[in-house]
Amino acid sequence: MRVVPPPDSAESTAPPRGPGETLADYVMRLALAKARAVGATGVRGTILACDTLGEIDGIPLGKPLDRDDARRMLQALSGRAHRVVTGVCLWQHPEYPPALAASESLLDMAPLDAEFLDWYLDSGMWRGKAGACGFQDERLPLRLVSGSPSNVVGLPLETVTRMLMELDATTGT
Repeated sequence: MRVVPPPDSAESTAPPRGPGETLADYVMRLALAKARAVGATGVRGTILACDTLGEIDGIPLGKPLDRDDARRMLQALSGRAHRVVTGVCLWQHPEYPPALAASESLLDMAPLDAEFLDWYLDSGMWRGKAGACGFQDERLPLRLVSGSPSNVVGLPLETVTRMLMELDATTGT
């Protein structure tokens, strides 16, 4: 097995979410763009690509641009429920077409006071995380209401396992 990170351009050049496009469709499209970017490097074999976004009140929460953006996101999530959706692309490249799926989880965040919010922002744990928070960050008061914990951290293992079984049935490998 070889891990090949997609070119930086795969995520940054993807068109924004289209009007009427569901969050699930959008993250699947982003995952497909990443897989295609890897495929374009000449890699052959099984490509797995994922993209995860949070959403609250219909507003997607990607990776924060900076500390102020992280603060804004965390304040929006404080004391509220939100959902996390991961798009998965599994592709036996180039022999078979890419398979796409989405996984959704619902989370609830306890209210954050100013002292905790400042501590969390100072910790830097928000960097590179959709919604400016990581479910795996042990002190963050997030509770999984429904769905998969592995989905929340960006690799929905149950979905990937099902997709691999379907790929195996299709390809006979």
